[in-house]
Amino acid sequence: MEEEEESITRSLLLKQKLDSNHQWSSTSDHGGVQLSESSSTTTSIVVLSTLVAVCGSFTFGSAVGYSSPSESGIEDELGLSLAEYSIFGSILTIGGMLGAIFSGKIADFIGRKGAMGVSEIFCILGWLAIVFSKDVWWLDLGRFLVGCGIGVLSYVVPVYISEITPKNVRGAFTSLSELMIGCGKALTFLIGSLVNWRTVALIAIIPCLVHLLGLFFIPESPRWLAKCGRLKEFEAMLQILRGENADISQEAADIIEYIENLRWISEDGVLHLFQGKYAYSVMVAVGLMAFQEFGGLNGFSFYTSSIFELAGFSSNIGIIAAAVVQILMTTLGVLLIDKCGRRPLLMISTAGTCLGCVLTGFSFFLQDLQIGKEVIPILVLIGVLIFPITIKSSAGSLVTLVNWMCSWVVSYAFDYLFEWSSAGTFFIFAVICGMGIIFINKLIPETRGVHLKKSKHHLLISNNKKNFVIYGIHHQCI
Repeated sequence: MEEEEESITRSLLLKQKLDSNHQWSSTSDHGGVQLSESSSTTTSIVVLSTLVAVCGSFTFGSAVGYSSPSESGIEDELGLSLAEYSIFGSILTIGGMLGAIFSGKIADFIGRKGAMGVSEIFCILGWLAIVFSKDVWWLDLGRFLVGCGIGVLSYVVPVYISEITPKNVRGAFTSLSELMIGCGKALTFLIGSLVNWRTVALIAIIPCLVHLLGLFFIPESPRWLAKCGRLKEFEAMLQILRGENADISQEAADIIEYIENLRWISEDGVLHLFQGKYAYSVMVAVGLMAFQEFGGLNGFSFYTSSIFELAGFSSNIGIIAAAVVQILMTTLGVLLIDKCGRRPLLMISTAGTCLGCVLTGFSFFLQDLQIGKEVIPILVLIGVLIFPITIKSSAGSLVTLVNWMCSWVVSYAFDYLFEWSSAGTFFIFAVICGMGIIFINKLIPETRGVHLKKSKHHLLISNNKKNFVIYGIHHQCI
């Protein structure tokens, strides 16, 4: 009871301080201040800040796409065994798990810009260790450091973008993060098929440096400044982002209310999420991540070249084709996400993944029977090209951690499963994808055009007189 009264008092004092500075009102649109058109305008600084932030997503994609085209070169030069390369491929996800565990705390402690900067430093050090590695230990250390960096980036980049953009473009701008992940992965596929693995690692440092330097020219998240009680800076940054003549009064009041609502979950800690009343939201968020990863996402991403080589198809041509299709499909997904809705795209992408796994598994089944040798490479190519339409979601620290844990299981076990049965591996993935389709159809609500406060699917959870949302599908701010 005392904690509740203390929180309410803190909320009132903060709002009073804001009112005295700028007469901001927290009145709803039905009864008071309304946003002017200028407050929803996308300014050049918002565009610049988003472009800088998504360099971190490009770094993420580059790291995920690196191991596939580099596999044969690394194994030949350093003499890695199957087990050693499996560790190298999967240790990225171990670092990602560690980064995910601390991502929320880091982003809250040193700010969104600070978190992105520290992440890129880890990535640069990791890539340098790979470039100059002479044995497997330095190789694994570099991969692990890169994983730590992208583990934080996978959380903080979409958070930063969602916190600086106006509501009317938030979905589209946040989706750019997904597009850049796909572009980073695809471009690394392309470059890796043409140059040495050390050169690829050296080139991967470029987006890290661009991101790191770009952070000096963009503003900090106003929401983080408000959360830290730095109200004057909060006001100044929000005004800069919305434009000199924009009316920021209503948005500022909404942000303060949102921050106070969020304090309830922050004070109770992560374990508070495992209460029965939060079961639906946690299940939706964790379920999406688990089905996505156990459907073979990182198996395809990390070991594409091995799949093509075993099928008797040119790995270079296959990787280039996969890269081109991936860019096209990711771009299409970004363009359609607000028009078609999240749920239909999730259904389509999961069904496409299932079909890709079935085709690939069937082709290797024919290979085991020594039937249709001339069509096997074509079937594998079609299966792999269908697969990249999966849309990777962004979430908070808890769900990101689950994502990385599932990713590690798949990336580490893939080579062993592939050696056991190439056909069986993809049939297992297909079954999981089929289960994912049922999960999405039965439990996942559509969020297109639905205000989070009015969601009828209970994504919004009540805690006494305050409300907060667990972000499972996309991190979005009220």
